[in-house]
Amino acid sequence: MITTKYLFLLILITAGFAFILLYNWFSTKVILADKQLTIHLAEGNNEQLIHSNVNHWQTSTAKVDDITTYRNYDEKFVIIYNRVPKTGSTSFVNLTYDLCKKNAFHVLHINITANMHVLSLPNQLKFVRNITAWDSMKPAFYHGHMAFLDFSKFGMPSKPLYINLIRQPLDRLVSYYYFLRYGDDYRPYLVRHRAGDTMTFDECVARQKPDCDPTNMWLQIPFFCGHHAECWNPGSSWALEQAKRNLANEYFLVGLTEEMDEFIELLELSLPRLYKGAVTHFQKSNKSHLRKTKSKVEPAAETVAKIKESTVWQMENELYEFARDQFHFVQKKLRTPGRNVMQDFMYEKIKPNPNGAAKN
Repeated sequence: MITTKYLFLLILITAGFAFILLYNWFSTKVILADKQLTIHLAEGNNEQLIHSNVNHWQTSTAKVDDITTYRNYDEKFVIIYNRVPKTGSTSFVNLTYDLCKKNAFHVLHINITANMHVLSLPNQLKFVRNITAWDSMKPAFYHGHMAFLDFSKFGMPSKPLYINLIRQPLDRLVSYYYFLRYGDDYRPYLVRHRAGDTMTFDECVARQKPDCDPTNMWLQIPFFCGHHAECWNPGSSWALEQAKRNLANEYFLVGLTEEMDEFIELLELSLPRLYKGAVTHFQKSNKSHLRKTKSKVEPAAETVAKIKESTVWQMENELYEFARDQFHFVQKKLRTPGRNVMQDFMYEKIKPNPNGAAKN
């Protein structure tokens, strides 16, 4: 005969098993519902069509652990925005700072001694290890004026997503020329390096002064090229080709300064974990034109023609056009040709049938 003590113990054990079963069943239902798993049977056969909603992996045989792993991937995002000076980066970064609290991610500025664009070799290793292992800061958005750094070179198990903005090279040079003399409306009381110098860009080019030398345009190529010595050699064909390879293969997205709205739209569609609500916020806030040079005179046609004769301009412009074509290609592929419908994809013709009984 079972005593009261053993009967009570038996009830506790039974209740414990029941709780575990209910918990596992409930967890599976919640996670699958959250992933919006939609399974449709094809007409006339038993093949499943598994539709993929944007930003979600879906498989008919997915286990709870697999789906949880994918969900955790969003929480380990690391984005590096190695911002090129005078490409509209202040506006974009301030938008990101506005979103970080709402969307629960971290934003960190990379401040390198003396505004150097290349890290020393020991600092490269420290930087790569730190970003990879600093889980308490993930999801993370790092930004700073730093050349591209290849994480795979250091044997890291994962790589961050690189993004950037690129600007027409002469526009960037002219903007920077007047910025050094007159500053901008972002920090209007800060005295710049060339304050008091009223020489126009046209006059500078006519007199062949150093501040308007075409070699000063050699910046976007080395920023995309990286930490190799040849990247910083103005006029290097190798650097240009390396910059193009990195832009195509290592960057998640490179936008255009003059099309920043479209750049932000693509980020919101692709990376909603960080950029949900970015388009609306950017349009309604005052962040879209945050930093304007106080005084800028557009160069004369003769000046533009002279600058365009230089090899450096031609190479920097080639990189810009390469980036522009890629950006517009990505935009075009967002929607179904001939219809204003977002592109989608699905899995089909899955064998063996995941829901069918296993056959020997």
